[in-house]
Amino acid sequence: MTIPEKMAAVLLTGHGGLEKLVYRTDVPVPAPAEGEVLIRVTACGMNNTDVWVREGAYGTEDDPCAVSTWRRQGNTLTFPRIQGTDTVGHIVGVGRGIDPARIGERVMVDFSIYNRDDDSLADIDYMGHGRDGGYAEYMALPAENAHVVATDLTDIELATFCCAYLTGERMLERARLAAGERVLVTGASGGVGSAIIQLARARGAIPIAVAGPGKEAAMLDIGAEAVVTRGRSDLVEAVHSASRGQPIDVVADLVGGPLFNDLLKILRPEGRYTTAGAIAGPVVQLDLRTMYLKQLELHGSSQGSRADLRRLVGYIESRKIQPLVGGVYPLSEFHRAQTEFMAKNFVGKLVVVPDRG
Repeated sequence: MTIPEKMAAVLLTGHGGLEKLVYRTDVPVPAPAEGEVLIRVTACGMNNTDVWVREGAYGTEDDPCAVSTWRRQGNTLTFPRIQGTDTVGHIVGVGRGIDPARIGERVMVDFSIYNRDDDSLADIDYMGHGRDGGYAEYMALPAENAHVVATDLTDIELATFCCAYLTGERMLERARLAAGERVLVTGASGGVGSAIIQLARARGAIPIAVAGPGKEAAMLDIGAEAVVTRGRSDLVEAVHSASRGQPIDVVADLVGGPLFNDLLKILRPEGRYTTAGAIAGPVVQLDLRTMYLKQLELHGSSQGSRADLRRLVGYIESRKIQPLVGGVYPLSEFHRAQTEFMAKNFVGKLVVVPDRG
């Protein structure tokens, strides 16, 4: 196929509101460098990180209210930036050193920029932050990050997995969730939360969901053993009832805020708490006595390792996890897509697709 010189893309032009996201149709198509491939993007899933980076909502270790971007190891975000992590597309060009036979492959993008050869995430970055991502018609990326997945899922369905499920798998791996254990999942109707429910089942564990009103049936449908409706009753008592008095081994928390102390109360002695998000508030009060008297473990987690990604691909190919498409939007209506994403009136993932036919 003929590769054009210009493409449509959504550019993040600075920290701020939706006005900082600009849809353009005259953005230069990137050229794949040595060791890279060029993909024609067909779908890209939306994530909370997109919003928080736009808002500069990550704070700093010295000032939690400071306007700051995602990395604590040194900023790599420059403007304008094309965001978008959960990218699926077809290889249409290759850089020097890459076999041209790869042209035509349909690939799921591992969005992680590892910056290391091992599985440490100490210096992790990601496409859509440290380099351009998939909210565009074309994207260049390292060839090793372009993975063929043996599945008959559509491109839109495949674009629901990578960021949310990789994040969820890393959380469960860090917390060592084992078969037969019970895991409480907050924010369970969102992309990562709904992923964790399925990933827990894939491990033989028992997930209990905390979700907003009206989403209970959807949570049961994707594998939750029971559902606690957020805000309807005392959380500690509600979880005790939902688990039928059985202990909670792991809490996978994506909400934070006022729920935090109750979540530590809910954990059994020697239980494990893991978090990769704080949509209800990142600054919480911690009673250290609860932590040390109950012998609790607290884990922070973000993204995932190459090994986590390999397990995720295996789950997709073996159909142990299923896509949850909450809505599909054209790239030119990106403001509407992100507005509806922030409203959280959906289950699973929203996906953005290029306007071309």
